[in-house]
Amino acid sequence: MKHDLKRGALLLASATFFTAALNALQKLTGSTLPALEIIFFRNLFSLPFVLLIASRTGIVLKTSHFGGHVLRSVVGLISMIMVVMTVTRLPLAEQQVLSYTQPLFLVLLSIPLLHERPSAQRWIAVCLGFSGVVVVALGKGLLHGAGSAVPGWAYFVALAQGAVGALTTMQIRQLSATEASTTIALWQAILMTLMTALPLPFIWTTPGVTEAACLVAVGAFAGIAQVLQTEAFASAQVSAIGPFAYSGLLWAALIGWFGFGEIPGVAMVMGGLLIIGSGVWMLRHDRPARRKAVAEGTMDAATGTPP
Repeated sequence: MKHDLKRGALLLASATFFTAALNALQKLTGSTLPALEIIFFRNLFSLPFVLLIASRTGIVLKTSHFGGHVLRSVVGLISMIMVVMTVTRLPLAEQQVLSYTQPLFLVLLSIPLLHERPSAQRWIAVCLGFSGVVVVALGKGLLHGAGSAVPGWAYFVALAQGAVGALTTMQIRQLSATEASTTIALWQAILMTLMTALPLPFIWTTPGVTEAACLVAVGAFAGIAQVLQTEAFASAQVSAIGPFAYSGLLWAALIGWFGFGEIPGVAMVMGGLLIIGSGVWMLRHDRPARRKAVAEGTMDAATGTPP
């Protein structure tokens, strides 16, 4: 695999920008439109971009694990609903930084689901990351009952979304043992579009012109982000460019500041540094194990999954 760190890092940072932008658009539309309606259009308009990615290696829908794709799509749909719920109520930067707890939950879930035994370094990273969550919570008065314009439950939903996102990642890893990544992405887009289309007649709210344009942009941005992320991981090793995924916090903070007047507080910055630091620590700790697995032929260097 060609390893172009500069290209991979630039593409991944660009992907996080479009993700932050689509979250901002979901924030705008989430106050007037149902979450399922937003997610329907997100998946519908991102489907052409998924087809574009798949067409490069051949569109393959044949699968012997259809049930696994359905389960992965259900869990992914729950995660998307939680994202819409939280970006509508939380400052963009705070929702973004709490979503970075996903690697921490991956460590915790790997114990009962994969029967793994995390190393001491991983446990230190988990403790460091969750201490950052506590700092963010203290900054908002959530742990001592202080009043806040933002409902406290929104922070807990954002934290729970990190756990659901980690479960989704584990399902993708399990499916990738036998399924191509493009097959997984195609089934996700198709199934999520169908799942969210079913309740539309009962929840439909006709969007205005501006809202309709935002819905189209949400789907397009989701598709563009997926294309850029795919290209990034095809350009450089995941362990090398992984830390650049945290540039999403910068984009979210800037969009929240200039677009919604959301100025990040000291607690959010301090907590964010702890959470991001824990994630970067785990990425660096994974490098030796990754190199060993690639050398032994048990891991693909580009994707981090079995070859």
